[in-house]
Amino acid sequence: MSSSSSSMSESDGRFRRAIVRSPAENFADGLTTVDLGVPDVGKALAQHAAYCAALEDVGVELTRLPAEASHPDSTFVEDTAILTPRGAILTRPGAPSREGEVASIERALSAFYPSFLRIEAPGTVDGGDVCEAGDHFFIRVGRRTNDDGARQLARHLAADGYASTLVDLREIEGLLHLKSGIAWLGGKTLLVIDPLAAHSAFRGWELIRVPPGEDYASNCVLVNDRIFFAEGFPLLERVLRERGYRLIVLPMSEFQKMDGGLSCLSLRF
Repeated sequence: MSSSSSSMSESDGRFRRAIVRSPAENFADGLTTVDLGVPDVGKALAQHAAYCAALEDVGVELTRLPAEASHPDSTFVEDTAILTPRGAILTRPGAPSREGEVASIERALSAFYPSFLRIEAPGTVDGGDVCEAGDHFFIRVGRRTNDDGARQLARHLAADGYASTLVDLREIEGLLHLKSGIAWLGGKTLLVIDPLAAHSAFRGWELIRVPPGEDYASNCVLVNDRIFFAEGFPLLERVLRERGYRLIVLPMSEFQKMDGGLSCLSLRF
């Protein structure tokens, strides 16, 4: 399965395109595991607009999908597909209320990918449980991504020439998705929260630890030599800047209230 020439170039690793979807008016009706208050939809729209502008500023062309009130979590488009320069895999989200989100994403992606692989029942996979680190993928097994789904995804990735590691994190409390606690920063470097730092899956990688109290900021995104970083986490921001990373700091307070992070808001390819 090969992608069209519009997809991310494997030769330079740059993202050319991204799919985004604005929050719906009933965004606050979505799923959340945190108690940080009710999100302000108007503020969420402004934060989403700033995020989209940042993508465009680093050379990413956007496909903007309309808000989808029938699925209040649908602004978190990352969970619906795994995209690589070699192909596209449609997921089967672990929350039953989110299964219907995949159909419209498939229609949008059909302009760029000639065919799709799929996660089939009884497997479930959320894109937020999949951390791409160059040509290696870490796949979390947990609440939203089950064993069957993780194994299916690993087989699909292997068919396209990618290695993967299944990471069982069911014993870690409060970690909704893998990318709630890890980010790839290029090369062999991973940003990790403390509970993940000793996990055998990450042995041999250079690990940057997130300072205590700033775990949310571990969900940052490397996009075309810049790191999209959540506003309000000065300790980690300083660590990354001192290491020479170039950050684009973005407000994310309203998405944090709904378990959403920077990676969740786009499908990049």
